[in-house]
Amino acid sequence: MLTVADLPSLPPTIPAPRRADDEVRVALVTPAQGPAGMFGLSCRMCAELAAAEVNAAGGLLGRPLTLHHVDGGAPPGAVAEQVAALVRAGEVDAVVGWHISAVRRRLAPRVAGQIPYVYTALYEGGERTPGVFVTGETPANQLAPALDWMRSELGVRRWVVVGNDYVWPRASAAVAARWARSHDRPLADQIFVPLGTRDFAPVLRRVELSGADGVLMLLVGEDAVHFNRAFADAGHHHRRTRLSTLMDETMLLASGARATQWLYSAAGYFEDLATSDALEFTSRFGDRFGMRAPVPSSPGESCYEGMNLYAALVRRAGSVRREDLLAVSEAVHFGGPRGDVVVRGAHAVQDVYVAEAQGVHFDVLDRLSSGVREN
Repeated sequence: MLTVADLPSLPPTIPAPRRADDEVRVALVTPAQGPAGMFGLSCRMCAELAAAEVNAAGGLLGRPLTLHHVDGGAPPGAVAEQVAALVRAGEVDAVVGWHISAVRRRLAPRVAGQIPYVYTALYEGGERTPGVFVTGETPANQLAPALDWMRSELGVRRWVVVGNDYVWPRASAAVAARWARSHDRPLADQIFVPLGTRDFAPVLRRVELSGADGVLMLLVGEDAVHFNRAFADAGHHHRRTRLSTLMDETMLLASGARATQWLYSAAGYFEDLATSDALEFTSRFGDRFGMRAPVPSSPGESCYEGMNLYAALVRRAGSVRREDLLAVSEAVHFGGPRGDVVVRGAHAVQDVYVAEAQGVHFDVLDRLSSGVREN
């Protein structure tokens, strides 16, 4: 598999020379470390592909689009300070990227009042900071429809939540709790662990005691991988179904086929999504990076969407100024691997699908929601 060192077009985060006035420069904030670091390379490569395609089409306002890579897996305060310093120095025109909500919450107040900020990760919903545009899924159009589907199609009714202990898992668990109460089956338990957890034995004992027939996984990257392996080692994969709203092909591969039985995911994109737009994207990604590249998974592909949203906003506004992009945002729409996307209330409106893990790949089963957005 490729590493960052194999890809000279994807430099590590280093001080960059002051940008030329004839460039449109984006701070791309994606994880290179921590639990989410395992799909950070896919995020960077998908963003690089988007930038290359924008530049092949003449750039933005006749100017080349360039990227400044920032490690979004560093401590949230450090990420926010690094990007804020770039903004103060006039080094970047926008921020785009996938990173956890703890980073977004520190970053948005520091930069979104000055330059546009396109946040591409699935998240808990409710972001209303002026200048922040969100392309990821929210519990309203991802989690709740997935729980409905799991109930109607698989008969899963009693859930236990296992999540990391920060805002996205806890807010998503609150949505799941409301859903469960509305179906007269309160959550059996809610278990939260620190980011970076490796030992899930105590968690699995509580899962066993809960009596739940489904586990809602709200774990990030490597944490989810370690949970999947422990889950299978304890034999739970024969007794309980799992649902995750953050589970990509990289995580399946790291978990191993034995640990992905009866594992389902909901997302706006999967590598095996068989639409013409998704298939064309996969082909272009392969042509650029080759067969050894990591798959353009849902977190990675979201950065392609985010870059294209930013490009569409700039083209529509005829400007890179934050205020001008805000003024035209409700008129913006564009096509991509997820299909046609429009912006409403600074949130992208998109289809969401449910898929079942088949070894280290996903089989897309159904479309869950279309055009539903967080209010």
